[in-house]
Amino acid sequence: MSVLAKRWRYLWKMVPNLEFNDNDKYDPETFSDNVCRFLLSHQAPLLQSLHLISNVEEPTRIDIGILVAVAFGLHVRKLVLRVYFDEEPFKFPRSLYNCETLETLELLAYCGSILVDVPSPVCLKSLRTLHLHEVSYKDDESVLNLLSGCINLENLVVNRCGYDIVKTFTIAVPSLQRLTLIDEIDDSVFEINAPSLKYLEIDGRYGGGRYCMIENASELVEAKIVIDEASYENILGSITSVKRLSLKLSPLEITFPTGSIFYELAYLELCTFRTEWWNLLTLMLDTSPNLQVLKLIGFKRQWENVKNKGPWGKWNKPKNVPECLLLHLETFVWTCYEARVEDEIEVAKYILRNARRLKKATFSKIEIKPSKRVEMVEELKSVVRASNSCQLVFK
Repeated sequence: MSVLAKRWRYLWKMVPNLEFNDNDKYDPETFSDNVCRFLLSHQAPLLQSLHLISNVEEPTRIDIGILVAVAFGLHVRKLVLRVYFDEEPFKFPRSLYNCETLETLELLAYCGSILVDVPSPVCLKSLRTLHLHEVSYKDDESVLNLLSGCINLENLVVNRCGYDIVKTFTIAVPSLQRLTLIDEIDDSVFEINAPSLKYLEIDGRYGGGRYCMIENASELVEAKIVIDEASYENILGSITSVKRLSLKLSPLEITFPTGSIFYELAYLELCTFRTEWWNLLTLMLDTSPNLQVLKLIGFKRQWENVKNKGPWGKWNKPKNVPECLLLHLETFVWTCYEARVEDEIEVAKYILRNARRLKKATFSKIEIKPSKRVEMVEELKSVVRASNSCQLVFK
C-alpha cells in the first residue's frame, strides 16, 4: 500500500494485532532484532494481541524475555507464546508477572520448553484467560503463586505432560468459571477449589492422576469427564448441581458417592465402550430424578477394541423404575447401536418399556449387514413402549 500512496507508509505502526513466527527459516538473532525493532516502532495506544512463535534449537540466541517485556510496555492485552526448544527451557521472566493490562495469556510449550518459576504471588489483576500447555514448573509453590495472583481469572486450560514434576497441582481461584484439565501424568494430584465454576472438563485418559474437589461446585452447569485409570476422589459427589453431564469412564474404576443425587441434571451422555458401562447407567438413572435427555455414544471400532478383554459381566437392572423414566425423560438417543451384546439389547428395551414421557427414541448404527439391520429394527419395534406418543427413528 505504501507504493500506491505515501500516507500508507507508516500504517503498519498502528496495527493492533501482531504475529511473528521464525518458522526455522530465519537467523534467530536477526529475527529477534527485527521483532524488537518492530515493537519499539509501534505507535498504537495499546497492543491488542501478540502471537510469538519460536522454533529455534538454541534459546540463548533469541531473547524472548526482552520481546515480551517490550510487548508489556505497549500494554498488550493478549499474549500467545509458543516455544519449541529441544534443549534448556525458556524461563518466563518473573518481573513480567505483574502486567496490569494483560487479559489473556497462552503459554504453549513443547515437552516442557517453558519454565514457570514463581517464588512469590504474582499480580495479574486483569487476566481473564490463562492457557498452560505442556509447560514445566519449578515446584508446587510456583503453581499456587501463579494462580493465586490471578484474582479475576475466569477461564483456565491446563495441559500437563511427562516433563511436569509437580505432584500436587492446586487450583484455588474463587473467580474461575471454566476449567479444562488434560492430564498425561501418572500419580499426579489435582486439588480444585473453584466455587464459581460453571464449566468443567477433565481428560485423564492418558494419565493416572487423582482429582479432588475441595468444595462443591454449586454453580456448575456443564461437565465432561474422560478418565481411564485415574482415581476420582470425590469428583462426582462434588458436581451434583450440574445440568449437562458427559461421562466416559467405567463403573469398575470409581466408587460412586453414597447419597449423591443429581437433582439439576437434565442432559446426560454416556459412552458405551467402557467396561460394564450399563451399570454406570443404572447408577445415573437412579440418582438423576429430573433427567430429560439421555444419549448413549458408541464408536465404529468399539467391539474390535474390547473383544479380547474378556467378559464384561451382566447388567444390574434398577430395583425400581427410576423416577426420571416415570416422569421426565423425553429424548433417548443411541449412536452406533449394534446390539451385539445381550445386555445392550436389554438396556434399549428397558428404556422403551419404562419411559412413560418419552417422545422420541433415535438409534443410529455403523455399517452392518442389511439382514442384521432388519432384525435389529424389528426387535425394537416389537417392544411395547410405555409412551404411546414415542416416535422410533432409525438412522
